[in-house]
Amino acid sequence: MRLNELRDNPGATKERKRVGRGIGSGKGKTGGRGVKGQKSRSGVAIKGFEGGQQPIHRRLPKRGFNNIFAKNFNEVNIGRLQKAIDEKKLSTSDTITVEALVEAGIVRRVLDGVRILGDGELKAKLVIKAAGASKSAIAAIEKAGGSVEILEAKPAVEEKK
Repeated sequence: MRLNELRDNPGATKERKRVGRGIGSGKGKTGGRGVKGQKSRSGVAIKGFEGGQQPIHRRLPKRGFNNIFAKNFNEVNIGRLQKAIDEKKLSTSDTITVEALVEAGIVRRVLDGVRILGDGELKAKLVIKAAGASKSAIAAIEKAGGSVEILEAKPAVEEKK
């Protein structure tokens, strides 16, 4: 077999049907578009249009809002920290920060910080600096002999005096 002998399997590709080439072709006259009207023309974009009736996206009330001050935290369970320690990706002697978690591959990127959650079991004594932690996570870390320091969130907008 050579490169110039390569072929698709029989039936793998379908021939393109040339439309609008006379009535005898079976796809002439309207070219498969039906008859007349806006949709038979090219460049039609009428998504959401309901024939003049108020569209559903305008009939329904607006709801909720987008909080521009909301923080986006990475969430890490203590079980995941223990697994990383067992795999020698994290050291118990070092303080565990966001940068250390990124380096270990536990967190992909630094968002607004890391929030430690209490799912899983922790055996190692850890010193953690994080943006937040759940009560169960703090209890589990302190039970293992470690400590948690909650970092102050930086204000998004500096107020002028």
